[in-house]
Amino acid sequence: MNAPAKSSPDPARPRSFRIGAHALPAARPEGGLYIVATPIGHLGDVTLRALETLAAADVIACEDTRITRRLLDRYGIETPLVVYHDHNAEHTRPRLLARLAEGAVVAQVSDAGTPLVSDPGFKLVEAAISAGHRVVPLPGASASLAALVAAGLPTDRFFFEGFLPPKSGARRTRIAELKTLPSTLVVYESGPRLPESLADLASGLGPRPAAVCRELTKTFEEVRRAPLDVLAAHYAENGPPRGEIVLVIGPPVPEEASAADLDAALRTALASLSVKDAAAAVATATGLPRRAVYARALALQAGDG
Repeated sequence: MNAPAKSSPDPARPRSFRIGAHALPAARPEGGLYIVATPIGHLGDVTLRALETLAAADVIACEDTRITRRLLDRYGIETPLVVYHDHNAEHTRPRLLARLAEGAVVAQVSDAGTPLVSDPGFKLVEAAISAGHRVVPLPGASASLAALVAAGLPTDRFFFEGFLPPKSGARRTRIAELKTLPSTLVVYESGPRLPESLADLASGLGPRPAAVCRELTKTFEEVRRAPLDVLAAHYAENGPPRGEIVLVIGPPVPEEASAADLDAALRTALASLSVKDAAAAVATATGLPRRAVYARALALQAGDG
């Protein structure tokens, strides 16, 4: 089999990017599909590696040229754009695969954040891998991770649900399926649907702690933390919010342990751990509030229990 022809770079196009008044060169990498994370709002959140790759690429596949062009213009990047989204993917994907077969550097971006998370990029990556092309991830901004670390809820185990079904019946069915997952839930939702979704979540999951994370990294960034039923009541009264929304929901609380069970678990943990570490371990195991468990651990250590 003959080796694929190498894609010829355009000598007239500058392969550089600009940081302030400084122009930086962008060396052309080896051919392949580069999955490039872009900012979810604040254009300063892009990585230097992402800028260099976007400037050096032969073509950038994007969802909306107007949105991607804002980023490129900010950093003086002149790489050609090709629209690639759900509605034209079947037609455009073969063209991009043909470019890859020629040895081109194809960068794939979404409108915001990390590609392939709730966007059409998966099939292009799947096809590129099947054809034997290099697929290179460039990590960066992600709305789901930004919301998770801002919510103040457990991060050791989480489940990314993406968008819940838009119709209430199907949404309630899906919520019932998620109810027993022993992890924090991360959900995307649109502003107009948020009040109804919160009402269904509060009904199906109970008053779990949650956070509505809105317009992250943007001018009107907001993180509203409260139990699900309180959040549902707030948005029912005040109406749908504007902007991009990520909803983070705490994990289910196991059935409350009896006082005797709690004391037994704490005494076992205190035999080998400090009060702080013993309380943390038992709180994690039982799902009980950490402050309450810590207070009981102090009492046991002092001989009050």
